[in-house]
Amino acid sequence: MNEYRILVVDDEEDLCEILKFNLENEGYWVDTANSAEEALKMDLSQYHLLLLDVMMGEISGFRMANMLKKNKDTAQIPIIFVTAKDTENDTITGFNLGADDYISKPFSIREVIVRIKAVLRRTASSSPSKTEDLLEYKGLSLNVSQKKVCINGTEISLTKKEFEILLLFLQNKGRVFSREDILAKVWQDEVFVLDRTIDVNITRLRKKIGEYGKRIVTRLGYGYCFECE
Repeated sequence: MNEYRILVVDDEEDLCEILKFNLENEGYWVDTANSAEEALKMDLSQYHLLLLDVMMGEISGFRMANMLKKNKDTAQIPIIFVTAKDTENDTITGFNLGADDYISKPFSIREVIVRIKAVLRRTASSSPSKTEDLLEYKGLSLNVSQKKVCINGTEISLTKKEFEILLLFLQNKGRVFSREDILAKVWQDEVFVLDRTIDVNITRLRKKIGEYGKRIVTRLGYGYCFECE
């Protein structure tokens, strides 16, 4: 799994899931939103690229892009418009709003992947939204590059899977992850993993991070999340 995080914003849920599945197979971290309103409630500064539909609800993709470009925290995030609106005027509007590419529906998944890779290559050096190297919650800290977790300055020992689960939670505080989500993001290359394996790793992680273990809560019927006070 590489460090690039992509957000797909489209009101077609099936298309979001198809894109998410295929992009995760390419090694990207992928989230989805089914409206601009939903996306704007998220911490968009964590993403390295947005795949943005134009024709959505009350807030169109064009309008959302305009809002993002006016905000210093999101202005540099690359945007690829994915839309059925493929007239010359629409394309020009998209690029005038700062789009990095424009893909017309229907499209092939291979085309989308190639274009995403091209945009990320062009923007990688200037993108301010690379994954944070140090993630913290009160006295709990995780250093991504050093693969080190500390509590109040004292290092604790985690297995590779425990570290990756904690990384996932700290990068997405408050978000609920199902077992399937955790499996896809942490055990993505392993053929057969039991639900019990995920539960056991989370139980061990809770114990190892002491008082912060209670912040990893179970949402019955949904999954797990790292809940902040």
